[in-house]
Amino acid sequence: MIYLVFIISIIYTILILSFIIGFDKVKLFKTENSIPENTFTVVIPFRNEEKNLPSLLETLSQLDYPKELFALILVNDDSNDNSTEIIEEFKKRNLELDISILNNIRKSNSPKKDAIETAIQKSKYDWILTTDADCIVPKKWLKTFDKFIQNNNPKMICAPVTYNAKNSFLEQFQLLDFISLIGSTIGGFGINKPFLCNGANLCYTKESFQQINGFLGNNNISSGDDIFILEKMVAKFPNQVYFLKSYDALVITKPQPTFKELISQRIRWASKTSSYNNWFGKFVGVIVFLMNFLIVILLITILLKLFSWQLFILLTLIKFSIDFTLILKTLILTKQSKNIIFYPFIAIFYPFFIILTSFLIFFKTSYKWKKRRFKV
Repeated sequence: MIYLVFIISIIYTILILSFIIGFDKVKLFKTENSIPENTFTVVIPFRNEEKNLPSLLETLSQLDYPKELFALILVNDDSNDNSTEIIEEFKKRNLELDISILNNIRKSNSPKKDAIETAIQKSKYDWILTTDADCIVPKKWLKTFDKFIQNNNPKMICAPVTYNAKNSFLEQFQLLDFISLIGSTIGGFGINKPFLCNGANLCYTKESFQQINGFLGNNNISSGDDIFILEKMVAKFPNQVYFLKSYDALVITKPQPTFKELISQRIRWASKTSSYNNWFGKFVGVIVFLMNFLIVILLITILLKLFSWQLFILLTLIKFSIDFTLILKTLILTKQSKNIIFYPFIAIFYPFFIILTSFLIFFKTSYKWKKRRFKV
C-alpha cells in the first residue's frame, strides 16, 4: 500500500504544480481604451428567475459599450413566475437597448442547449456571449472581450466566473471549491490542455458554432453546454481557443443555498463526465478523487493504528500547500484573497465531501434541476 500512496501523491503533486505553472503562463489581460469593433449577442436562458433577473438586467444596462453594437436575447424556458413581466418592464425603461424575449424551442433532452440554439438562430451579430440569469456582469465586460478579440483573432473565449459568497461555511466552501476549478481551468489553458470552462461566461462566433454543428451529438445529455462546446472547438480550432484572464471580464454568480441543492448540482455536473472526449479531463478527475480518497483512507487506518501518522501529516501538508498556492493565485485574480482565511477549515472537510458526492453519484439515477428531474 505504501507504494500506491507515494505514486498517487506524486502524480497529484505534479498535476497541481503543472496547473500553477500554467496559471502564470496565461498572461493577465488589461483592458485598454480602443475603438469598439465587434458586435455581440448576449444569450441568457432563464426559467423562474424573477428573484435574480433584476440584478442581471441592471448590470447589463450599465455596460460600457455602444448600445448599437450588442443585443440581448433572453430565452424563456417554460417559466411560470413573473420573469417575463420583469424583462418586459425593463425593456420599457431601456428603449435604447436591443432586447428580445424568445420562447425556448424544445427538441432535445437538454433545455439549456435548446435555449442557446434557439437564441443563436435568431442572432444578427457575429459574436455569441452566454451567461446565466443568476449572474451579474462587470461594466467593462463587452469592452474587454472586444479588445481581446481584436488582439488575438479567436474562435472561442473562455472567461472567469466566481461566487458572491458570504461568511457562512457552506458559501465559503463552495467559493473555494469553485475557485479551485477556475484555477485548474486557467492552468489547463496555460499548459495547452484546456479541459474546463463555464457557460456563465463563454464567447464564440456564430459561424464557428455552426461549423462544429452546435450541440449535435451531445444534446441527449441534459447538462454540459459549455464543456462539449469547448471540446468541439478545441478539436476544430486548436490554436484559436483562449482563456481571457481578466478581472474586467469576471462574471459573478450565486452559490447554492442549501447542502442538498449543492449535492444535486454536483450530480448534474458529474452526469456528463462519462461522455467527455477529453482524456485529460477524465484523468484529472480520477487523480483528484484518488488523492482525496487516499487522505480519508489513511486517516481511518491511523485511527485503527495501521498506518504511520507522520507520513499522513507529510502527505496532507504537501497537498495543503500546493492546493493553497493555486487557490490563492485565483483568489487574487478575482480580488477575493481575504477569503483564503477559510481555507484551512475547508481543506479538512473537502476530502470527505468528495467521497460523499462520489458515493451518491454512483448510486443516483437522476437529479433535480430547475424543478425538473433528469436521468443521470
